[in-house]
Amino acid sequence: MTEVKVRPFECWDDFKKYRMEYYKNYLEAKEKGGIRWAGSAWAFDPVPAGLGEDVYPLTGEPYGATCAFFRDFSYRALEAIERKGVARDLCGYMRNYWGSIVLDKYLLADGTEVEPFPKPDFNFTIHICCTHAKWYHYAAELEGGVPTYAVDISVGPGYLLDDKKIEYVVRQLEDAIQWMEKVTGREYDDELLIKAVENEAKSMTLWAKICKLNQATPAPMEEKSMFSFYVLTLLKRSDEKVVKLYEKLYKEVESRVKRGIGALTYEQFRFVTDNPPPWPFLKVYRYLEQTYGAVSVGSIYTFGLGGAWKCMDEKGEKWVWEPAPTPEEVGYEIHDRRSALWWTAMFNLKYRASWQHEYSHRIRKLETYQMIKDWKVDAIIMHLNRGCELWNMSTLEVRDYLVKQGVPVATYEGNMADPREFDEARTFNVIDSFMQSLGVEKLA
Repeated sequence: MTEVKVRPFECWDDFKKYRMEYYKNYLEAKEKGGIRWAGSAWAFDPVPAGLGEDVYPLTGEPYGATCAFFRDFSYRALEAIERKGVARDLCGYMRNYWGSIVLDKYLLADGTEVEPFPKPDFNFTIHICCTHAKWYHYAAELEGGVPTYAVDISVGPGYLLDDKKIEYVVRQLEDAIQWMEKVTGREYDDELLIKAVENEAKSMTLWAKICKLNQATPAPMEEKSMFSFYVLTLLKRSDEKVVKLYEKLYKEVESRVKRGIGALTYEQFRFVTDNPPPWPFLKVYRYLEQTYGAVSVGSIYTFGLGGAWKCMDEKGEKWVWEPAPTPEEVGYEIHDRRSALWWTAMFNLKYRASWQHEYSHRIRKLETYQMIKDWKVDAIIMHLNRGCELWNMSTLEVRDYLVKQGVPVATYEGNMADPREFDEARTFNVIDSFMQSLGVEKLA
């Protein structure tokens, strides 16, 4: 077995610092005379940017994952919201978020608890799954009344996109701007919108290009570290600081590939995953790395949640894992509000990978199988995630399809954001049995 050079990421602390400042900025927004807004990580975050340079978001899914990572806080938050009658089978992120409001405690990125929970000036989100809009309607009630606006994006997969569908979303965004001006009392700045839309495209395309580099052998990144990188596309991808951080990360990963620097000292097995991970139990990844030299090179979740990809070809016959183009690369000029809203609507509807497979098991099958081939992996380990109905609704159909294609598949049960629904010992037994069945020996 060949020993590979490894070293820490030079930009690791920069990403960590950004996450810390992100949550702190939201907390302290009012002290700076700024605006707070809350919403899905999939919301059109360039749109509120037009309200000023002192606008601070809190995206719910990453916040819910942060809560889940700190198990003690998550236990209290989940139990608090359940005492109000909320069912345990709803979105795990959402229940942690609601529970945080009920506890009246806000969690920073390092686990520090702050009181009270900072109330947003408005909620701005999208609706594609059964919980997104309802998430913020109920949060608004829990917080004593918060203006809430949700954009319906359920227009079908990107390869079937047409001008009528784009226009449907653009008009909602135009109405949203007028609504934001009314609820905040601020005048909207189209130049800030234009810059934010350009930054969004750059951030999402850069993340896709970074993920593409992980096709190399040895893999320059492992997925557990990627969780700390990809999340910036879900916090504030329209921020120029995020663009610069991804430019820095791209150069570093590219350099690692050229110099043969890997994620693991011994890489003897490559796999992908498919669902949000069990955030309270990320040790699963370290167990695979340290016990078997097995590296997770990514997933449709990590790559597709905030990455911009070409996705299905125009005929809807094949999935294409190639980074999507930016406005500059296709010669599209963003010069006013209308052109900016058109681009962000089109770009997300067509190129956001995680918005494609929600419409068809077939799309997700092709998407996953193409990843397995392009990233040259030996198997897939699938999380049967009770915490997200949207991401888990076609997991078993994909499993059956991959088995028929000859791909080794392992599954384990859990919940991305509820630590009470994960059996650590059983999961490690599943992993051991799976690796032994494939003849993968433990590292000495």
